[in-house]
Amino acid sequence: MNDVKVLISEQVIAKRVKALGEQITKDYETKAAKPPKPIVCIGVLKGAFVFFADLIRHIELPLTLDFVGVSSYGNNLASSQKPTITFAPSTTITNQHVIVVEDIVDTGITLEFLLKHFKAQKPASLKLCILLRKDLGKPLKVKVDYLGFEIDNLFVVGYGLDAAERYRNLPYIGKLT
Repeated sequence: MNDVKVLISEQVIAKRVKALGEQITKDYETKAAKPPKPIVCIGVLKGAFVFFADLIRHIELPLTLDFVGVSSYGNNLASSQKPTITFAPSTTITNQHVIVVEDIVDTGITLEFLLKHFKAQKPASLKLCILLRKDLGKPLKVKVDYLGFEIDNLFVVGYGLDAAERYRNLPYIGKLT
């Protein structure tokens, strides 16, 4: 695609995602009961689905998975600042170790909304794994436990991220030119 400049290559992404999966495995090995209770990994649709699929293959512990749909952009390039749940997970997370996997965070408004929703269900623990964090020069409203990359305040596509539902299939992360 000639209108996208590569910012993070497929190889760099793969190496970092593997490292994140290994870190999650290490962190949760000590929390696991005997026999281990599965971790519940919840991927945020649609943007995180590629990252989510690659990440869970590197977590070497029992896990279950589910998805949540949340929208704050719709088909726009700017956030509406009013997130809504468009697809609810069916998994019960009460007393479970939960990791929410998201593609990108900028202001944190959507994730703050989503984490509040999940905390109300009283999980044993609730962690956040993000592929990309935009540097907006101010602190986030949410704590990111696992971070892939920090990027400049750019609109990026690829590796699941889109512009009006296009470019999700790119194996790298890029900037529209």
